[in-house]
Amino acid sequence: MPLGKVQEIIANNKEKYLEQLFILLRQKSISTQNEGIAECAELLKKMMEEFGISTQIMQTNGHPVVYGEIIKDPNFFTLLIYGHYDVQPPEPIDDWISPPFEPTIRNGRIYCRGAGDNKGQLMAQLLGVKTYLNIFGDLPINIKFLFEGEEENGSPNLSSFVKENKELLNADLVYTADGSSHNSGSPLILLGVRGSLCLELKAKLADWDNHSGNTGNILPNPAWKLINLLQTMCNQDGQVLIEGFYDHIRPPSKHEKELLQTLPFDAEDIGNKIGYPHLHMDSETYYHKLTMEPTFNINGIQSGYTGEGIKTIIPATATVKIDARLVVDQDPMDIYNKICQHVQQHDPDIEVTYLSSMEPSRTSADLEIVKVVTNAIHHAYQQEPLIQPSLGGSLPDYVWTKILEVPSIIMPYANFDQKNHSPNENIEIDYFLNGIKCTCHVIHELGKHAKKLSNEVYIK
Repeated sequence: MPLGKVQEIIANNKEKYLEQLFILLRQKSISTQNEGIAECAELLKKMMEEFGISTQIMQTNGHPVVYGEIIKDPNFFTLLIYGHYDVQPPEPIDDWISPPFEPTIRNGRIYCRGAGDNKGQLMAQLLGVKTYLNIFGDLPINIKFLFEGEEENGSPNLSSFVKENKELLNADLVYTADGSSHNSGSPLILLGVRGSLCLELKAKLADWDNHSGNTGNILPNPAWKLINLLQTMCNQDGQVLIEGFYDHIRPPSKHEKELLQTLPFDAEDIGNKIGYPHLHMDSETYYHKLTMEPTFNINGIQSGYTGEGIKTIIPATATVKIDARLVVDQDPMDIYNKICQHVQQHDPDIEVTYLSSMEPSRTSADLEIVKVVTNAIHHAYQQEPLIQPSLGGSLPDYVWTKILEVPSIIMPYANFDQKNHSPNENIEIDYFLNGIKCTCHVIHELGKHAKKLSNEVYIK
């Protein structure tokens, strides 16, 4: 049966495939609260085994990894599929139209926590493998699977797990379905991610909150103390003023610049989809800032009383949480040390606390394997995919490119407006089904590529 039949097979199994996804979605797996994690890992293992994948649950210093494999021949080309089974907390619950852990279909979309990030995309990969096996009865390559339970918590144990299991995880390519498709709706290939550094700044002055009249002009305010420091760290144009912050940034190659220039851009459409209709930016600036520049972002500020009405106090403490998205070749710990030095220079009384970090990563767009996967995606969608050198967000992509030292390609299967991490997270049914089809095409094209390589070796 030719690969062209894949669409028909998916259509015939649509309801069954949706129900298998719903089973996984109903199982809570909130990593930051350790709710349902072990149960979800067991459920995922059972599903994978039913699909013919040899599967085991492997422990880490945190939540477990679900590892599986279908090994045709140890010497064959090996694809490693990565994803995560953990999800974000559902709060605020009242903002959900339907219960966050009961998959509900409305207007062609599946609404549920994890629908887009990442259970829907993870299941599309697994069902793609299952569908391919149903068509051909065998795989043309080896496939390994690694699904972690801590991605939404910053993947704190993934790098050590990969280091300890490099031989087990040895592969020729890592393929991830995560993130959002391009806002234009075109298929999108991502060749890297920005890294991240999360930290907290805290100013503490008095031992308790004080009356703002009785101690006004006497007791300094920690909120102003933090604000004054923040103004030395970033100006009104968004330029970071911390010495050395922009050091070691790898400039985009000529090819990468060309790829960015081919990406569609509609400022009004993007603005409406992100809830900011005042977006005024040209294409070149937008994509350069999104992929090639680091950020210095305030997540939140907390100090004093912010409830209804007024409480006239001088707060005792003020706290700000910051995340910086970093680009190749910035080192998160180098940036953290520079921030600490900046604080020491401008206000040493303020306490700096490291929270988490993730290294940036990028795979060269010039590699032959990138062209192979691009061709597969083109066939799957009957549309030339867009290629973006880097994702604006962060994934633990560096564990593949820097620890396993193999190329890594990210192909988002979820719609741009999936509302991941927010109430009413969703995935369009067509995007989910297309992800299954795309996975089949990627496997098939990699099989042809592997056969070509083996023939070349034989001729030599």
